[in-house]
Amino acid sequence: MPFFLTNSEFSDYQSKGFLIRERVFSASELSLLRSAAQQAQTDAVELIQQGAAQGRKIQPYALDGNRFTDIDFITVQFEHGVANDAVRVIEPVNELSQHFDALIDEPRLTQPMQQIVGTHELALWTAKLNLKPAKEGSGFRWHQDSPYWIHDCDHVDQLPNVMVLFDDADASNGCLRVIQGSHKNGRLPGCEDGSQLQGFFTHPTAFSEQDQVLMEAPAGSVVFFDPHIVHGSQPNHSDAPRRAIIITYQPAGYPALKSRVVRPVLKSFNP
Repeated sequence: MPFFLTNSEFSDYQSKGFLIRERVFSASELSLLRSAAQQAQTDAVELIQQGAAQGRKIQPYALDGNRFTDIDFITVQFEHGVANDAVRVIEPVNELSQHFDALIDEPRLTQPMQQIVGTHELALWTAKLNLKPAKEGSGFRWHQDSPYWIHDCDHVDQLPNVMVLFDDADASNGCLRVIQGSHKNGRLPGCEDGSQLQGFFTHPTAFSEQDQVLMEAPAGSVVFFDPHIVHGSQPNHSDAPRRAIIITYQPAGYPALKSRVVRPVLKSFNP
């Protein structure tokens, strides 16, 4: 079964910088994805605690008062505050989970990405697991992905994202928000607030929050969004987590962001 974007969908994506397809994954598939997310979290914490004894390089550090730990080239971000033990993000999560590694080759994701990237053959750029725990899941300031990646590749325009929602996403649990159309302006200036990561957050005068659109959608939906679109999220104030994976694709032959190893994507038939 083909999953390519229709002409209308592709036009909407190009115009707005994002596209939502609802209920792409079934309830049974979501159950597996949630279990895989829990297992990846458990494995990451165990590696941080025991990885050095296994010959892994474990490097804890803090940025802007928040806690990070690198396990070789895998980065684990914790919820805000250096004393917080709740895992926030694991990237690249496919290096810890065969289930998530297999998801990278899923035609429901790769066929639209062939059109968006503009090539029939793809490779992985990165795969990031967002856990957004209940009550304490922190938000993320307005930013673009391109400033993070511009120093690691020369094809940042061809690094689109797709987010797979494991849970219902809405305003109460800190759903993704985007500034519609902001991708058309390319890489925007960063903040100058004295923080360590100031340049990675988009300067507030470079866009209008009035153009924001909430990516509210049911579990199993997917959100495609451009690497230049300004996006962010509010904290999770609900009683349930808002889990998701964001997979970023690129043209074939290029190495992944953190491992610097080429991870080819299983070929799908051409549109």
